[in-house]
Amino acid sequence: MARLILSLDGQVLAEYNMTKERYTVGRLPDNDVRIDNAAVSGHHGLIINILNDSFLEDLNSTNGTYVNGKLIKKHALTHGDVITIGQHHLRFVDSQVESSSQDEFERTLVIQPGQVNEARLRAAAEAATSAPPVPPAPHRAEPTVAAEKAAPSRPAKLQVLSGQFAGRELELAKTLTTLGRPGVQVAAISRRADGYYIIHVESSRPGEFPLVNGQPIGPQARKLHDNDVVTLAGVKMGFFES
Repeated sequence: MARLILSLDGQVLAEYNMTKERYTVGRLPDNDVRIDNAAVSGHHGLIINILNDSFLEDLNSTNGTYVNGKLIKKHALTHGDVITIGQHHLRFVDSQVESSSQDEFERTLVIQPGQVNEARLRAAAEAATSAPPVPPAPHRAEPTVAAEKAAPSRPAKLQVLSGQFAGRELELAKTLTTLGRPGVQVAAISRRADGYYIIHVESSRPGEFPLVNGQPIGPQARKLHDNDVVTLAGVKMGFFES
């Protein structure tokens, strides 16, 4: 079964499991995939599923339909294709291909022991374990010390927002999850009783730290909050607490 992942400016808005033969995409409420934006035509495009194949057709839209940056009228969809309609993106995911590439995704993103400097990793783990909570952004309600200490560690996940693995999710079930690309940029996410912390491990350039909501985290552990956007080794990931 194929899926469509709708996003805007790197943020995933919705996912659609394609269980029907025909799916219309457009601005009007009667579409299967509705994109409420003035740049999108009322009935902008049509996707037809025939057995294991999917085909996209532009319905004479005003601003056109693009696949992987190219203007199309009709297009046979393949796994990973990105459909652009106005400012929105729809990533086409073939579940059969996705399941076979899940191992590749984790091998690309998750770093195994021995792939990075062990001393730096130990130092990062100690820093994340002992770091005090980073004050929340002004729009967040600051928790009390008692609540912070008593709060149990909740399951959380990262969802990739950019690149070839956009839409993929990684559960942060381990005490320490090391992510990134050795030789480019590596960070670790520590799971603690009071939440999750990200700490810089190494990068190809001194002082080049991972970003959280567009701001460098610096050398100290940074506490993550629900809906934070982490940028690591050029990949944007959303942090979500369930």
